Amino acid sequence: MTDRVFVAGVGMAPFATPRTSAPYDRMAQEAALRALADAGVAYGDVQQAYAGYVYGDSAGGQNALYRVGMSGIPIVNVNNNCSTGSSALWLARQAILGGGADCVLVVGFEQMQRGALVSHWEDRPAPLARFEEIAAEVQGEHPDVPSAARLFGGAGREYMERYGVGPELFARIAVKARRHARHNPNAVFRDQVTLDEVLQSSMIFDPLTRLQCCPPTCGAAAAVLVTEGFARSRGLRTGVAISAQALTTDTPQSHSGDRMSLVGYEMARAAADQVYEQAGVAPEDIPVVELHDCFTTNEVLSYEALRLTPEGTAEKFVRDGDHTYGGRVVTNPSGGLLSKGHPLGATGVAQCAELTWQLRGEAEARQVQGASLALQHNIGLGGAAVVTLYEKVG
Repeated sequence: MTDRVFVAGVGMAPFATPRTSAPYDRMAQEAALRALADAGVAYGDVQQAYAGYVYGDSAGGQNALYRVGMSGIPIVNVNNNCSTGSSALWLARQAILGGGADCVLVVGFEQMQRGALVSHWEDRPAPLARFEEIAAEVQGEHPDVPSAARLFGGAGREYMERYGVGPELFARIAVKARRHARHNPNAVFRDQVTLDEVLQSSMIFDPLTRLQCCPPTCGAAAAVLVTEGFARSRGLRTGVAISAQALTTDTPQSHSGDRMSLVGYEMARAAADQVYEQAGVAPEDIPVVELHDCFTTNEVLSYEALRLTPEGTAEKFVRDGDHTYGGRVVTNPSGGLLSKGHPLGATGVAQCAELTWQLRGEAEARQVQGASLALQHNIGLGGAAVVTLYEKVG
């Protein structure tokens, strides 16, 4: 058994719109091969693999990885809604910590369809049915609005009512996301937008306008996790380690009627607190974060759920520029889900890749200077939250 897991290699296939995307198996193959090459290992060295995706048929992970090799290893398919990629990372790390493997490949991918997320199974209970019922009880029925926008828009309304802020706070997040994404060649949306353009784009569900909602995206990302012994025996890099990680699910608070809790605020807070305790660090020690900004409202909520700023202070945090370069902590240097894109199964692994590059000093124009710790936050409704702390070693 071991108490340390290293990220030996990462790779991505550039994210794309559904109209321009390659098939999922080719994207996954590209990401996996890049991660293996980055790590300096062959597929034959991999002892287990975890494949994360949400919209696809069973055994999609096998179909994707068979393009890389057919070595007979265990391949486990993972689906945990939007936190699928980081849930696969969590499982891979658990396998290593438990002594079951020394070298594990994680690949996350998604080939999404155009338009809002929809359920493909109408003849059985929907996992989010109770969440949608609670939202409707609090804010009324809005059947013409996509479910995710109703939930995360409602959470934004709750925040506005609780702390007396206006819609400009959320719109500023979209502007920042595009500003960061302009330096990311893997991002879908790199053109810049103004605050007025964000506010004047078509309203989806108040306060969320179109430019404040992450787009349907296709893409893939991969990571190779190893033990220190495996890395040293093969001369692999050991510069980035996962020093703490937590996966949490809903408690009764999620169904209490509080719209912020309904979208995972309490799950994220619990996971973050566990990670800070495990690693013996404070939120103030974190210089760079990749967090789950599926909607601008959730980025604002996540600032406080992760304790990057005290509750009710996100507006000052944003206006002071403490969420970007030159401030206290750089949030989503990649452009985040809003601008880099959000292929559900790939998102958590892509966050891992970005933070690995940051800690290696390989993020080029996106580089957060001097970063030695990096925090990842990935959440899926229904629900699961994964928070991971990476550290620079040596």
